[in-house]
Amino acid sequence: MTENRFPHFDVLAEARRVIACERDGLSALAETLSEAFVKALGLLANCEGKIILTGMGKSGHIGKKAAATFASTGMPSIFIHPAEASHGDLGMISDQDCVIALSNSGETRELSDLISYCHGQNIPLIAVTQNSNSHLARYATEVLLLPKCAEACSIKLAPSTSSTMMLALLDSLALTLHAAKGFTPKDFKRFHPGGKLGSALVCVRDIMVPKDKMPLVTETTVMSDVVVTMSQGRLGCVAVADCYGKLIGLITDGDLRRNMNSALLEKKASEVMTKNPKCIDKDDLAADALREMRTQKITALLVEDKDQNLVGLIDIHKCLNAGIDTAT
Repeated sequence: MTENRFPHFDVLAEARRVIACERDGLSALAETLSEAFVKALGLLANCEGKIILTGMGKSGHIGKKAAATFASTGMPSIFIHPAEASHGDLGMISDQDCVIALSNSGETRELSDLISYCHGQNIPLIAVTQNSNSHLARYATEVLLLPKCAEACSIKLAPSTSSTMMLALLDSLALTLHAAKGFTPKDFKRFHPGGKLGSALVCVRDIMVPKDKMPLVTETTVMSDVVVTMSQGRLGCVAVADCYGKLIGLITDGDLRRNMNSALLEKKASEVMTKNPKCIDKDDLAADALREMRTQKITALLVEDKDQNLVGLIDIHKCLNAGIDTAT
């Protein structure tokens, strides 16, 4: 067992006090949101270039995270260090951009050149600060004021409550903006192709077997030949078409088991197939396809486009091999 290095100090009580203090700060922030937030969101929505985040110290760290959040939700965004901005990086900011400057005091010296540049070039500047009378607030297009709440630090100095409120406010801007724009899971996938999020957002079209590679037989094909075609296709199923080439059914290994008798191999495909098989849109999520197969207790779905034309087939093994998880 690890020795308690602080036998005369209630560690858990202090930890809970810190969390409660920051929680109170977030509650105060939610209550003080005003029309300024709506106007700031309008500036971001109308931005035709990049969203630029900037700040020093802890505010800078928050800015970097916020830039990543904006970018991942479809808004081109970068972080510019204010000191580097004064040494050439101001050239990265165009008049099509919108700048969000973070400073709890609003008097961060390193921001001065960037503030002046935005003011002179008529570049929209959103200030996030606690000080409405600060240099930053005076020259900002819109000011988002953080409520004056005590820092969670035991000596009330280390940025904690203020940085938590700043992070939450920027998350609120980014996520409100993407909700207002109707950002969808399919849009989200374009910016998150890897990892758990990527697999959760894979579309049916990404892993389906295309129509020209699907095992296919006609309705008059005898089952002895159907079994050979199914085996060669290695999908555990085969599609059935009529004499005009229109899909009319699907035969799965489950259909074979249900019809297993001495006469099976002499039957025609039309006698064994499942008519009007389940279909799914090619733009639906693969997780939805897997969920549907599990619900219906089937192993494959035909895939259609928006005009209900057959474009492929997806089976349960393709989903599982792609790491699809319906619980994601």
